[in-house]
Amino acid sequence: MAGVELGPGTRLLPPLRVPRALLDPRQGDLPAAGDDGLVAVRLELADGRIRAIHAVPEALAAGPVPLALTPLVEPHAHLDKAFSAADFPNPTGSMAAAVEINHREAGQRQPEQLLLRGERALELAWRHGLRAIRSHVDSLGPWAEPSWEALQTLRQRWVGRVELQLVALVPISHWLTAEGAALARRVAAAGGLLGGVLGTLPGTPFRARAQDSEALMALLRLAERHGCGVDLHVDESSHLPGRGVRMLLGLQQQHRLAVPLVCSHASSMGLLPDRACRRLAEGLAAEGIAVVALPTTNLWLLGKAPARTPWLRPQAPIRQLQEAGVAVAIGGDNVRDAWYPGGAFDPIELLRLTVLTSHQLPWLRQGLAPFSTAASRLLNLDWDGVLRSGAPADLIVLGLEGWEELLATAPQRRVLRAGRWLPPPLAEQPSPLLQGLVDPLPPR
Repeated sequence: MAGVELGPGTRLLPPLRVPRALLDPRQGDLPAAGDDGLVAVRLELADGRIRAIHAVPEALAAGPVPLALTPLVEPHAHLDKAFSAADFPNPTGSMAAAVEINHREAGQRQPEQLLLRGERALELAWRHGLRAIRSHVDSLGPWAEPSWEALQTLRQRWVGRVELQLVALVPISHWLTAEGAALARRVAAAGGLLGGVLGTLPGTPFRARAQDSEALMALLRLAERHGCGVDLHVDESSHLPGRGVRMLLGLQQQHRLAVPLVCSHASSMGLLPDRACRRLAEGLAAEGIAVVALPTTNLWLLGKAPARTPWLRPQAPIRQLQEAGVAVAIGGDNVRDAWYPGGAFDPIELLRLTVLTSHQLPWLRQGLAPFSTAASRLLNLDWDGVLRSGAPADLIVLGLEGWEELLATAPQRRVLRAGRWLPPPLAEQPSPLLQGLVDPLPPR
């Protein structure tokens, strides 16, 4: 994988199969992609950046050539509670239990513990091929300040490797208070975003629409005043389809606020009839409101019923939103906490899962964009994730040749950052549990 040295500081990587959607659309000397959307290329690197992209002759491309992607983006995570499930499990897997356990766990957080968990998360993300994470942070209660301090420390520690964005997560009504206004000032000064929960959760009372609308308006005004974006947990529910999304859209249409807006989850919107869903999606596109779909946690938490296999599995209507022109990203959300017991900050595994859960087809541009280019735009990153002359020499190279192999098995990978190969992901190190199981059994 080292490639060919062309001169001091310049080298040519071996041939790679790269999605045409992740290659400079203005470079016309590359061959057209096949049905798999891939093009065989060789990348010329210099000083940690792409110097040139060369087409691979057809005869050479016919041999074993690995599949490569640019590093992907995690648009919605919760680093402050990651890896807490071992000490605070949720064996029922219910949302109501997750709310209670989350509150109990948050009350016992220690700064050193947050730093350790966050460092573990970012190390996994780095080695798995993530280049940016947006994390929501529980921001109301005695644990709020230590959580922000720990994550701000990690944000600085990881500059240049994984870009970390932070969102203040509070009940939407908190933005109506003086304390909420003070929090908005602090978050904006730290370069963060404002957030909250809009909609209903099991075990919480339904609030009057007027009160929700008033609180949401207060949040939007604060964000506009302080020049920061808004990323809301909206409609993470099997009830009242699209209620929160529709409320946000109505306020934006009425007031035309200069605020970047993101609806995370939008799960119940997927329960709307086709025509109503399309109209709502078109309204979001017209106002530039983006959506982050979170299928793994939503499919885990929503639609549960006692003694019955779930059949109603709400998730954001990704395809309908994309067809309307909405910017849609897909995130992993929770990792090994009360809300979801799995995950490893692994974008390749999430991509594999969403082929099944959401019929996202990575060989199509719209199937890959939520993890790469659309997610990059949604987080307003400096690089859109497309390889072109002058772009970062950053790649995820997988130990397989095509998409069908990716769907068949979790692949090993090598990650290139600024032209240098990282050690393999921690998960690929030999497990201590398997030591002593390598020798054949003696004959009977």
